[in-house]
Amino acid sequence: MRAWNRAKLLWAYLRRKTKPNGLPVEYIVETTAKCNLYCPMCPRETHAQPKADMAAEIFDRLVEESGPSAEHMMLIGLGEPFLDPRIFERIEYCARHGISTLLSTNGTLLDEAMAERILSGPLESITLSFDGATKESFEFYRKGARFEKVRDNFVRFCRMKKERGARVEVVVQMVRMERNAGEVEEFTRFWRAVPGVDQVRIKEDETNLMRPQAGHAAADWKYPCHYLWRGPMYVKQNGDVYPCCQSYMLDGQPVGSLASSQSIHEIWNSGEMQRMRRLHAEGRAGEIEVCSRCCTTIPHPLLVVGSLALHGRTVRRLLPAIERLTYLARLPRRLLRPASQR
Repeated sequence: MRAWNRAKLLWAYLRRKTKPNGLPVEYIVETTAKCNLYCPMCPRETHAQPKADMAAEIFDRLVEESGPSAEHMMLIGLGEPFLDPRIFERIEYCARHGISTLLSTNGTLLDEAMAERILSGPLESITLSFDGATKESFEFYRKGARFEKVRDNFVRFCRMKKERGARVEVVVQMVRMERNAGEVEEFTRFWRAVPGVDQVRIKEDETNLMRPQAGHAAADWKYPCHYLWRGPMYVKQNGDVYPCCQSYMLDGQPVGSLASSQSIHEIWNSGEMQRMRRLHAEGRAGEIEVCSRCCTTIPHPLLVVGSLALHGRTVRRLLPAIERLTYLARLPRRLLRPASQR
């Protein structure tokens, strides 16, 4: 069923069809809007968030409706996942529907007891966000967190994972920005030496808060954005659904709501989604305001085809390696077209 769903999405992407017969392979699901840190590159700084969790009815309906086709859910958003009291129930609910899950955490709550719960559950991948190799840069970007405490939490978790032979994939990630750009080598060297770390990821900044003039020129939109045919769609804590996480952060409007009677299928092929696909297919994505200001890297169609030929779980595991090879110039730069200052 899932492979057939991917085949239908691939056909729709290649044919530039505005109404795919399949449903998204991936979703970004914001199970909580609560966070305990303040970070200058986070959209929370410009988009006030409620101190609230996603209602169980919304989450359960999303999983049930998308279950036959969804392969991967990232239970992340503008909140810290471990502030959601139901987070472990939600991970298990996804697993019962055959959906793999990923979390990203700031590490402030990752004590030994929390680590035990994660390692004994069905979570398939966790990203440990650690934006810097020095106390100064880390605490500048992660206001409210202590460098030594978070680093120790992450190191302990990785070693526990190694000792138990746990199956969860561990990715330690740094978003490269102005203050930490010179620390990439030191960051990579330290975390590659920690037992239990599967990948070290240096991610480019995909928000425009630290570089407001960034975006894609009209010429960049030679190929349509894969998000509109493959996903991940972004589901906010209140049930509002956006074409992608960038569209919310750039003040776009939701294309539907799971808090209403709309189904995920109706939202996926809503009038606005079809309009956006049509403009992308015609090379006119720059006419869509949120797309013109987007900072997300645009992948070459060859990578999009690969992302639909493989299971969503596999794609997520390969992504950091593809990025690393491209940024190191071992793969053609045109495979990943990043945003630039305009």
